[in-house]
Amino acid sequence: MSASLPPPPPGLPPPPQALLKPLARLLRPLVRLMIRSGVTFPVIADLLRGLYVDVATRDLLVDPKAQTDSRISLLTGVHRKEIRRLRTEAPVAEGVPEVVTLGSQIIARWLAAPPYADAGGRPRALPRAARDAGEASFEGLVESVTKDVRARAVLDDWLDQGIVSLDREGRVHLSQAAFIPRPGGQEQLFYFARNLHDHIAAASANVATSGPAPFLDRSMHYDRLRPETVAQLEATAREAAQQLLTDVNRIALAMAEADDEAVAAGEPGIPSRRINLGVYVYVEDDPIDEETAP
Repeated sequence: MSASLPPPPPGLPPPPQALLKPLARLLRPLVRLMIRSGVTFPVIADLLRGLYVDVATRDLLVDPKAQTDSRISLLTGVHRKEIRRLRTEAPVAEGVPEVVTLGSQIIARWLAAPPYADAGGRPRALPRAARDAGEASFEGLVESVTKDVRARAVLDDWLDQGIVSLDREGRVHLSQAAFIPRPGGQEQLFYFARNLHDHIAAASANVATSGPAPFLDRSMHYDRLRPETVAQLEATAREAAQQLLTDVNRIALAMAEADDEAVAAGEPGIPSRRINLGVYVYVEDDPIDEETAP
């Protein structure tokens, strides 16, 4: 059993001129964010230059003998002098921040594991520590994921962030903020990059294949609606999306624990893959029609 995903059926990617217009729309919100964040054009141009060289080298020219400066320059349009400079620079680390993995694992268990969630996938209110043997508690929840970090440290940090709250009885409640990382924080920027990367990767693979689309990429969209109608649809979509993620998370957690047991038992030949299920809702005003505008 191979550890790598089978490649999509071979097909011709869109020609450059056909791709430029959708690329301009795709990049517009990113350019807006970069300008607001102070990322100037020379900075992003150098970043793109390095990405062109890295992608051509690692993803397209898989034969090491073909990874010459001349071949890379032909593919990318980057000058050979720049290629030599870029290939000597250290690659950027792409590891997952520890704060992301720990927090997401704890919340995933709280939403899915039977001692900590009810049958509907709703997180239970947990006492800080177990009062009786076998009682589910926040301390037990954290220790079921890691014993390297004290539950009190996690609780204090999450209280500061608004991820959890305490009731009059001192029980810990998971709040809606658990699903929304702090704006501009390490967690939000990690998910910003990973989720957009995976969505674009799935859509790009679908565009470049000649057979059935290998990945799911669907959306529902309406325009010319009243603001109050859009507000109702947005609320409905948020609720439905959260329920979808909760339901799939409960199934995924059980499967992941079974896979961990299989790996611990030493079963050979088990591949390692990842899956990312994402949903999004976007709302904006329709562009003004100059012909019908008052």
